[in-house]
Formats: sequence, C-alpha cells, structure tokens
Amino acid sequence: MRYRRRCFVSGLLVAAALAAGCAPAADRECLYQISTIGALTEGVYDGTVTIGNLKRHGDLGLGTFDALDGEMVMLDGRVWRIRADGRAEEASDGDSTPFAAVTFLDADHTGSIEGAYDLAALEELLDRLVPTKNVPCAVRLDGTFARVKTRSVPRQTRPYPRLAVVVEQQPTFEFQKVRGTVVGFRCPEWMGGLNVPGWHLHFLTEDRTAGGHVLELTVERVRLALDSCTALHVALPTDGAFWAADLSAEEPTDLDRIEK
Repeated sequence: MRYRRRCFVSGLLVAAALAAGCAPAADRECLYQISTIGALTEGVYDGTVTIGNLKRHGDLGLGTFDALDGEMVMLDGRVWRIRADGRAEEASDGDSTPFAAVTFLDADHTGSIEGAYDLAALEELLDRLVPTKNVPCAVRLDGTFARVKTRSVPRQTRPYPRLAVVVEQQPTFEFQKVRGTVVGFRCPEWMGGLNVPGWHLHFLTEDRTAGGHVLELTVERVRLALDSCTALHVALPTDGAFWAADLSAEEPTDLDRIEK
C-alpha cells in the first residue's frame, strides 16, 4: 500500500500545481512534464504533444517519441531523437511525444568534475551537491567521458507491449573516450509513479550523431550545471489509452528493470 499512497500524495501536489496555474513558459523554475512514467511503463506510447509545443516549455530535457520511437535529448532548445541503431537525428517540430520532462536551465550551481567517477559514484556526488532532495533538479554535464554505455528503443506497433518487455531486447551502444553532454533530472521519492525517482540521464555526443539513455558511464573531465525546479506542471492526456490504462500498480518493480 505504500506505493499507492505515495502516488495519491503526488497526485494532490500535481493538482495543486495545475490549480495554481503553473505557467512554465513564464516560470523558468518549472519542471514541465508530459504524462507520467507509470503510463509509459504500461505501454501508453501514443504522442499527445508536439515537439514544437514542448520547446515552449524548456530548453533542456529528455523523453521519448510517438510509438516509443527512440530516446529524446533536448539541449539548448533543440531536440534530438536517438534511434534504435544509436544514431541521433534532430527531431522536427511536428513530431510528438507521449512522455517528456523539460525545463529552462538557469543554473543554481556550476563547477567541474575530474576523475574516474562511475555512474554510482557520480550520482552520489550529485546527491551531495543538490540543495534539497525534495524538489526535482535538472543536471547538465559537458566534457569528456572515459566510457559511456547507452541504450535506445525501437518503434513499437499496436497492440503495444509493456515497457519492461520492450527493454528486454533493447539495443545498447558503447562509447570510449568520447566528448558529449549528459542531461537529465533527479526526482524526489514522492514523485514515484509520476517520474523516475533518483537520477534519470540521457547522453548526446558532441558532434550530435549518437547517444541514448545512460546505463553506465565513467567521467573523465566535465563541466557541471545544476538547477532546482520549484514548480511542477504535468500535462495529462485528455483521452485515449491513458484514460483506459491500469495505473494502480502496487510496487514499481518494472521501473527498476527499465532504468538499469
């Protein structure tokens, strides 16, 4: 029952944000999100918001595309799709997304990281740098990575399988001594069901030709920017598969398998 209760509390907070009229285009501290991670794990893959519209609400973020057609990286207000072969291409404004999280990056903390931090050590370091774990925090890392392992997902066809089934056959990609950018968010535990609790990171190479969802990495030397998000707006689909989906799962076991 703990997970169900946590989702209920999250729902109240989202409702409060919506009632207060959180306008992320004006409020640069707002995390703007399309749908929920819970819906995505259940196979709700139909795009509901265009990329052109998404760009109005942030310049940094991540997500996926209609029919789960690749991993999304938003960087400097532009959006890239990393396809199932690992190659990146810039998305068009007419493409759409079933799930995304974006914000305007106005860094509260900047610095540099040097040394062979693997993903676990990097996340521990970032946890120490965030001012609070009770609000979402955006991150951007630019520089050289000794190693990055990523994944993407292929476009799906109806009837859509659940996300845990899709990632069992996910293609993965390895980059050695690579320059690029990692973007993502740290979400609080109370956002379970809405977004991924903890760090969720995507990668794009410096030449913007490849990337994906980060599975493993080792830092060499990077510049760091962190930005706390003190408002939240979740744009829920108004009909379709989202309304019919069973989002009452007791435990987030699939999410652990999906993210690692």
